[in-house]
Amino acid sequence: MFTARSAAVYGIDANIIDVEVDFSAIKTQEDHFNTVGLPDAAVRESRDRVRAAIRNSGFDLPHTHITINLAPADIKKEGSGFDLPMAVGILGAYGALLQKCDLPDFLLIGELGLDGTLRPVPGMLPVAVAAREQGIRNLVIPKANAREAAVVEGVNVYPVDSLIQVRDLLNEANNGGIHTPAFKVEATQVLNELQHFALDFADVRGQQTAKRALEIAAAGGHNILMIGPPGSGKTMLARRFPSILPPLSFEEALETTKIHSVAGVLDAEAGLVTQRPFRAPHHTISDAGLIGGGVIPRPGEVSLAHNGVLFLDELPEFPRNVLEVMRQPLEDRHVTIARASMSLTFPAAFMLAAAMNPCPCGYFNDKSRECHCTPPIIQRYIAKISGPLLDRIDIHIEVPAVQYKELRGAAAIENSATIRARVLAARDRQRQRFASTNGVREKIFSNAQMSTRQIRTHCELSPDAEKLLERAMLQQGLTARAHDRILKVARTIADLEAAEKLAVPHIAEAIQYRTLDRSYWS
Repeated sequence: MFTARSAAVYGIDANIIDVEVDFSAIKTQEDHFNTVGLPDAAVRESRDRVRAAIRNSGFDLPHTHITINLAPADIKKEGSGFDLPMAVGILGAYGALLQKCDLPDFLLIGELGLDGTLRPVPGMLPVAVAAREQGIRNLVIPKANAREAAVVEGVNVYPVDSLIQVRDLLNEANNGGIHTPAFKVEATQVLNELQHFALDFADVRGQQTAKRALEIAAAGGHNILMIGPPGSGKTMLARRFPSILPPLSFEEALETTKIHSVAGVLDAEAGLVTQRPFRAPHHTISDAGLIGGGVIPRPGEVSLAHNGVLFLDELPEFPRNVLEVMRQPLEDRHVTIARASMSLTFPAAFMLAAAMNPCPCGYFNDKSRECHCTPPIIQRYIAKISGPLLDRIDIHIEVPAVQYKELRGAAAIENSATIRARVLAARDRQRQRFASTNGVREKIFSNAQMSTRQIRTHCELSPDAEKLLERAMLQQGLTARAHDRILKVARTIADLEAAEKLAVPHIAEAIQYRTLDRSYWS
């Protein structure tokens, strides 16, 4: 018997799997190849790929009984990544390797082609993290996965192209040590080098109020809803939103990369997500596509937008049930998907940026064009977005049509770098404020994440500001959640001005970003 080590990904983490290979010395007329240990269809089919890859790589594989156990046997195994450890286990069991015993210091993963070449598999970053945590020093993987795995320090990554190269590498290790250099990546350098944006706020003419609202949203991590007619620039503004957000820290980049790796959307050339994600799903998306799902759950768009922006254009066009399932991740910043066989939790700490027309035709309240929608039609359109969902969006801002003089004006426009500098200064004040509370470190990095207790601590109001907020609550019929949102936004406005206490102007501006709740359509 021969044992090779591999890994299986569940959620965004990986578990080490022992691939135990046993064969019978009695030759038969046919191949008997059994895989046990809860394999899925892709793993069961691997016996045909593995057999062909071994023979087409020049190895003689006699007809015998082969049994492969994937341990622990009570965890379901899926994917084609077990091809390589199965093939190596068979070669080791038949004596085709100089290594006569198991391979405890090697973790092998990869899909085999029929000619013995190796193909990439998703989820390599969690596998590398699991190998490091389990003290496995060497990682043998397909070459296309090399940059992704090499960002994890503490493991030696050996990218290979074929089963023959794997055989030679393992024999080299058994014959005096590996002389082939491990693949290295300076993750911090990659993170810094790829910090560039093709889109810039300098491209946007007019819309100073909307730009100000987006700056506040970026500075405090707030959700934002933009309402305006077609062609007013809502989508243009939203796509430039990531250019004013703080850069990803290495820890954030690693966590975000794990999600993209598991989902199979990671850029293999980069190997690391270096910019905050911007996800813009179409309004025909299902609730499973947005939140995540599957027999073995996979991350959805809210998780792929983790540490970044989820942009929902034409918000009322999304199905009501799709929007409603988003309420829980907006509040809890994670998604738990329960299935009969397992329950997995994916992170979902994203900023929601949404855009919508004020009515089906798009021209309600537009001074240049006439709206042909009747009040009942408008109400049905707006009712597609529930009050509880609107309450979870901190900033509602009107984006009117841009006037001709603004479009053709020659005035200088602030670029994203200038706005971003102010955002970074405000975020730095928040990091210092939330660094510790009663001596206990808390995972709070922005005003939008403040709890009710922290709002009372850090959002002290003057008597005049208190009266202003009370009057707004009574006149506009705002909820308790809206009250907290106003205070959070006001705290961010004060941080942008480097003000310690909340004054009347801060509260007044924050209230203006809630006037679109319902009164906008009355």
